[in-house]
Amino acid sequence: MKLSSYLCLSRHGVYYFRWPMPKIANQKRTTLKLSLKTRCPDQAGDLSRYLAFCGKMNWKDTGLAHYKRNDIRKVVKEYFQTQLHQYMSWLETRGLSPNALEDARCEILDHESCIEAELDSDLYLPIKRFLNKSGISEQSWQDSQPTMQRELRMGRRDMLKRVLEAAESLESYSYENLHLVPSLPSSAPLGRAIDDFIEEHSRQWPEKTTKQIRAYLNILLEHCGSECLLETISKQDASDVKKILQALPASRNIKPELKGLSLNDVIKIKGHKLISPKTINSHIDTFRRFFDWAERHGHAPHKLFEGMKVPKSKSKETERKAFTKEQTHLILAELTENQSGLVNKESHKWASLLGLFTGARLNEICQLETADIQCDDDIWFMNITAEGDNNKRVKSDASIRRVPLHSKIIKLGFLSYVEKCQNQQRLFHDYSYRVGTGYGRNLGRWYNEVFLPELGIKEQGLVFHSLRHTMVTRLAQANVSEPVYQEIVGHERQGVTQQVYNKSGHTLAQKQAAIERFGA
Repeated sequence: MKLSSYLCLSRHGVYYFRWPMPKIANQKRTTLKLSLKTRCPDQAGDLSRYLAFCGKMNWKDTGLAHYKRNDIRKVVKEYFQTQLHQYMSWLETRGLSPNALEDARCEILDHESCIEAELDSDLYLPIKRFLNKSGISEQSWQDSQPTMQRELRMGRRDMLKRVLEAAESLESYSYENLHLVPSLPSSAPLGRAIDDFIEEHSRQWPEKTTKQIRAYLNILLEHCGSECLLETISKQDASDVKKILQALPASRNIKPELKGLSLNDVIKIKGHKLISPKTINSHIDTFRRFFDWAERHGHAPHKLFEGMKVPKSKSKETERKAFTKEQTHLILAELTENQSGLVNKESHKWASLLGLFTGARLNEICQLETADIQCDDDIWFMNITAEGDNNKRVKSDASIRRVPLHSKIIKLGFLSYVEKCQNQQRLFHDYSYRVGTGYGRNLGRWYNEVFLPELGIKEQGLVFHSLRHTMVTRLAQANVSEPVYQEIVGHERQGVTQQVYNKSGHTLAQKQAAIERFGA
């Protein structure tokens, strides 16, 4: 069946009715857009033709031309919504009996006879109801005759034709108990729900996180299919997905011998390193969060993947750990004295010292702007925020913080370096931005692949990020309270006391006193 020209299809497959509003002098013409709440093209066609008829009735009312634009929109929209609701309720709840079908056929013939003979007759026409619902006056109705009467009759005739066509084409058609099968599924397709989930959260997520979440959820898409309804995904399916993850080779999209293979084929390939339990749990946690969101938003009837994480690996080889006091003494000596000639850039020196004396993340340091080094009440601090450069990012809300500068780094001349950089926006301007890793790639590679190995202290679990572990460990050992050092390093504070009653956090003076307990 050819669809009405007043229809448009959303990216989620739902049909919308579009109706051009009457043009008002010196104003741009606008269009009303109304969801038909169906993905069935036949039903959408019926509704659009019926609503188009209703729109023409309003449009031909000469009195509307004198209304204000907002009044026109209100009259038309309210009438459309009322007719749509009544029409949908009739089709989905009352159904069509054999007598109703025969009565509709007879009425169609009467309408056609009146139209062809151009009879002035109100037979079968719901004139009073139409006028009451649309707000058109009887005088306006009379002023627009015979055009409005003819249009009303043609609209009624065509609506009945479409109803008959839809009813007779349904597979569930029965003359004993005819009803229309609801066109909307009771749950959303997986692919569309994932798109909605990511679209809603990507505004808060960093670009890297968004890509990672999409990659995780692609496993679900590949296993179940994008058109799979969420209500059909069972706990057994969730268990099957977990088994697939446990058999999934690492770097499947990079290795030539695995790239391009389907999920079912790639897990049959033996001899490759599998993804770690930590990565498996990251997948499962993403799936759990997705189904929790889907259930709360009416896309799915149930939650899945709760309590399904695998036990963590007992191996500690790849876990980050803190530097010992002897190692931090060696790091500090080389950064400040450069006895081995490893520190050839001022940016490497000061960025590494900031990592040592603040516990800040690699990219938090490398994306700093000169204006982010500030002073308040004689306390110098590092203002970690996403404001400024469009490429600046923070990991979470807890990452936005003010971190006091340790007296040691000030004595070493850091503020003089900041003064030298006043004419440039970024504090470490020689660190370039890369999608996915931010500004930290240059410093991270030098620190992990050159600096630590040349110092002879490179080992499993020791990288630039270990400076954060070192800061947390030393402050905890110095009897600094956990909420204070959590705030210093940008971790989410735990418990009702910290999350509800102490939302504003600790003062700069409190954090400065704590960070001074750190001894390199």
